[in-house]
Formats: sequence, C-alpha cells, structure tokens
Amino acid sequence: MQVSRRTTLAGFGALILAGCSGGGGSTGAAAARTATQFNVVPNAGFDAWVAGFRARTKGINPGTMNAAFRNVGFLPTVIERDRNQAEFKRSLQDYLAIATSDERVSKGRAAYATHRATLDAIERRFGVEGHVVAAVWGLESYYGERRGDVPVISALATLAYDGRRRVFFEKQLVAALQILERGDTTVDNMTGSWAGAMGHTQFIPTSYQLFAVDFTGDGRRDIWADDPTDSLASAAAYLAKSGWTKGQPWGVEVRLPSGFNAALATRKSTRSPGDWAAMGVRDMNGGRVPNHGAASIILPAGSNGPAFMTFRNFTAITRYNNSESYVIGVGHLSDRILGRPGIQGSFPPDAAGMTIGDRQEMQRLLTAKGIDTEGSDGIIGPKTRAAISAYQASRGMAATGEPSLGLLASLR
Repeated sequence: MQVSRRTTLAGFGALILAGCSGGGGSTGAAAARTATQFNVVPNAGFDAWVAGFRARTKGINPGTMNAAFRNVGFLPTVIERDRNQAEFKRSLQDYLAIATSDERVSKGRAAYATHRATLDAIERRFGVEGHVVAAVWGLESYYGERRGDVPVISALATLAYDGRRRVFFEKQLVAALQILERGDTTVDNMTGSWAGAMGHTQFIPTSYQLFAVDFTGDGRRDIWADDPTDSLASAAAYLAKSGWTKGQPWGVEVRLPSGFNAALATRKSTRSPGDWAAMGVRDMNGGRVPNHGAASIILPAGSNGPAFMTFRNFTAITRYNNSESYVIGVGHLSDRILGRPGIQGSFPPDAAGMTIGDRQEMQRLLTAKGIDTEGSDGIIGPKTRAAISAYQASRGMAATGEPSLGLLASLR
C-alpha cells in the first residue's frame, strides 16, 4: 500500500485548518502556529524506546542518527493532539466559513498574483492549474504563514513510542532520517505540525520522498524555506501523479430537479453530464453542465443543502486528503481565488435550529453586550461557548455554553 499524507491527515481536513476563527474554531490542515507549548518532558520509557529504535534501524549514517537524536525529547502535547482529533469535526458549512473566508480568499488572490510567474511555470510542467495549487497552499498553511514549528523528529518519535500507530510513525521517522541524510534540510530546520507534516503544503516524510521536487534547481527539495517554490511544485507533482486532468473542474454546483432521487447522490454512481442533464440537473445559471467526463452528484450537507456535480479531479484531491470537506474546500477556494461566486445553495439549520446567520447575529449581540466572542464568523468554538456561558451566568441561567434560538431571542 502506498503510504501518503492522507494516511495520517485525512481526519485533519474535517477541520484543523491553519489559523483561528473568530468563534474560537481552529482552522487548515494540521500545522497552526498556536500558543500551545510543545515542551519536552522527561520520560525514561521514551528514552529506552529511542535507544532500541536506533539499535534496530539500519542504513542510516551514524552521524545523521546522532545529529537527529541529539536533542530529541518526549512531547506529551503531541499525544494529546493525536487523542483529540474528533473534537475538530465540523459541518461542511462551518468548514467552508473558515476555509473560504473573505480573508483567506483575499490572501489567496494576493498570493496568486505575487507568485503568478512561478505558478504558471509549475502549471506548464505538471499540468495542474496555479489557482488550484494556491488553494492547497491556503488550506495547508495559510499561504505559508502557519507551517508549524514542532521539531519533527521529536514529534514522530513521540507518536511511534506511544504505539497507537507505531508501524506507521516508525516508517515516517525512518523517512525523516533519510531526508536528513540526503541533505535536503537540517535537524533544526525540520519543523512542522504535531503529526510530522512539513512545509508550505504539509508533506509527511514518506509523501515527501514520493512527490517532493527541486523546482528551483538548487539541488535540494526545500519545502521548509520561506520561498514556497519547491513546496508549490511538490503539491502540483502530487496532484499530477494522483490523476489530475488539466482543464477539468473539481466540481460544479448544480440545481437538482424536484423529486430527484437522493439515492443517486453518491460518488459511486457516475454518469455523463448529458445523462444527468436528461434527468433535469442544471448548473446554477440553468444551463447544462459541459461534458468533463464521468460525473457524480453529491449532497455533502444532506438533501436540503447544496448539490455538486463532481469529476475525476475531485478524486485526485482525495489522494492529497481523503476528507470530502477538504476536497470541496480546496476546490471552492480555488474557484474564489479566480473571482468566481460563492456557493449559492442554502445550508440547512444546525441541530439547534440555527442558521449561520443566526449564529453570527448571536456573536455580534454578545460582543455588543461586552462579552467578546472575538469575531462573528458563525463558528461555535471555545471562545463563543465561553461568552455564552458568561452571558448565561450573568442572567441567572444554567451556564451550558450552548447556542440556541431561545438564547438569541434573549439577546435581542
């Protein structure tokens, strides 16, 4: 089995986007620079495991091994992050509110313009459009602003020692050592996310070995440099080898006819755009979707949410990260970078019966009453929950921190 970044990062796309939403949500693919400290803690068991790993690992130069493990240490925060990924799961609407926020779109357009010559050159070589590569960059590291500063050798050793996915992380650790031995970077410079994803486009070590390229021609595949060129080219190489077809969209938002059989809305059910059109499926302007090859209809937010017709390039992005929300995030962000419109279909209310507009109004009203939610993006994160609890306590209500239509009514 090919071990790629999706093996470890698929869950993160459901949302650990780089950055922080005003509602206290965490955003990007696994590499946010946060206030959390990844401090080394003495651990005799970890030290013994490192000694054993070094003794049984063959083929690495002793000098490389000594340099890599000279300052290695156990990072308990890495284990905490690995154990608590589920808390970051969000609805598609909440995910897109962060992944394609006005700020991320604006920064994406600026980054695309600044690096247009490089992205065009990458597109000519690998056949992956520059705005798509820019969107991957935007979701993975907020255009290079949040690449992660955790020592990768310590992070991978900690995860391997922990044992939950020992075989996988030992393989990543060996690959990281091989990268160091090849001279692409140094131990001190090899930093990334808590799970060992590195650089502007967040490659785990085995993916780096498979897909990273030296586009600058300096003899090193340097995805850690401030210059994003090698990282952007490596992401394009990854997508190209995953089956990307130039000129084909990832997907198109569509309108479904009344009475459409929702059972047909699955990625396993493919038809030509013409066949879908014969069933009454239209684009958002009422036209027939052009023939970009076999297509599926998906309803990621349920039958009452937006509908999309997806193509082969949707599957190509899943090779990078197998989260459906992530793929739609990359695709939609890439569209927005080009100036295309936002999603037009409506999302259904959440479990509390609130729309994102309701949640945004609630945040604005809380802030106006002096209980700052630090933004009004409609995302219910820790900061918003704390603000709700404070308001509830001030009114003699049970401090649950849960949003509701009743709470919104009391704020008005």
